[in-house]
Amino acid sequence: MSQKIKELLLVITSVFVGIIGTLLVVKYGPVRVETIEKTVSQVNITESDTIKTGIEKIYNAVVVIESYKGNQLAGSGTGFVYKKDKDKGYIITNYHVINGASKVKVVNANGEDVDAKILGGDEYEDIAVLSIEASHILSVAEIGSSEDASIGDTLFTVGTPVGSEFMGTVTKGILSGKDRTVTVDLDNNGSYIMQVLQTDAAINPGNSGGPLCNINGQVIGVNSLKLVEDTIEGMGFAIPIELVMTSIDRLEKGEEIIRPVLGIESIDADNAYALYRNNILLDEEIDSGVVIVNVVDGSPADKAGFTKGDVILEMEGNKITDAAHLKYILYKYTIGDNIKIIYYRDGKIKEVTVSLTQAVGE
Repeated sequence: MSQKIKELLLVITSVFVGIIGTLLVVKYGPVRVETIEKTVSQVNITESDTIKTGIEKIYNAVVVIESYKGNQLAGSGTGFVYKKDKDKGYIITNYHVINGASKVKVVNANGEDVDAKILGGDEYEDIAVLSIEASHILSVAEIGSSEDASIGDTLFTVGTPVGSEFMGTVTKGILSGKDRTVTVDLDNNGSYIMQVLQTDAAINPGNSGGPLCNINGQVIGVNSLKLVEDTIEGMGFAIPIELVMTSIDRLEKGEEIIRPVLGIESIDADNAYALYRNNILLDEEIDSGVVIVNVVDGSPADKAGFTKGDVILEMEGNKITDAAHLKYILYKYTIGDNIKIIYYRDGKIKEVTVSLTQAVGE
């Protein structure tokens, strides 16, 4: 038998033996069965800082404010009911929302459109108080405290961005900053600094006058779009509720909020062009403060001996940065108060006590 035939028979025999062996192992050998168990767990996800309960508390207290000039709708904003008695409901909104209106209407969460009466307003705080018949009040907001709030706390707003078709819009964010100061341009009274709360909750046109609430639905601030820079996204401001409530009683009664004046015309110390125009030359060391360019006869500043060229540096221990800041500090005081002012004149630092005897508009 040739060598090739022997090799072929060996290969065939090996394959045959391998197949027979495999069949015997499968039939008679031990079988190992591997069981894989898969456990599926059901996970319940809850949001610990849900604002649902807070929204329910404030939602029906929020109203749309519509301002008319003649019979023409001139603008709209938001307000909220903070108080109710037997006959009336009382609403807080922004002053700029109703300023110049010949007629104001309020739309509640049920869509009822009713006439409102403007009881009082204050341009500097940007706050106004309205009243409507008590029968149209659906709910009253709970007033909270901005002082108890902390950076990072969850906040939300309820308002009417753009127009009444979007009334009841809720936006959510956090408290981004406290005790911020922003400069506001007033219609006919220059600029003014306000102390505000900062949030990243969206505050859009129409949200002005609405409530800024904590997670419990308590009002801690009044939103004001007037304070928002158009070019800045995600930065909204609200007037702290404590500041608002200090004036509410007087505004309800239609009383004017009285603020003192010094009786000066001034420019900022860093305004080189204005200084040149007024023939005032300051020493290089003076880089901040308020420079007096005119003193009103008989005013508190006149009686205190101020004159053109004096630079007001400090008021009651507060370093004055500019004219808006001077107003901010001055308006913390009232008629009859005496305040200490540090100023610069002819290379010397001087101090004087000024009696605040005159009010804005007198």
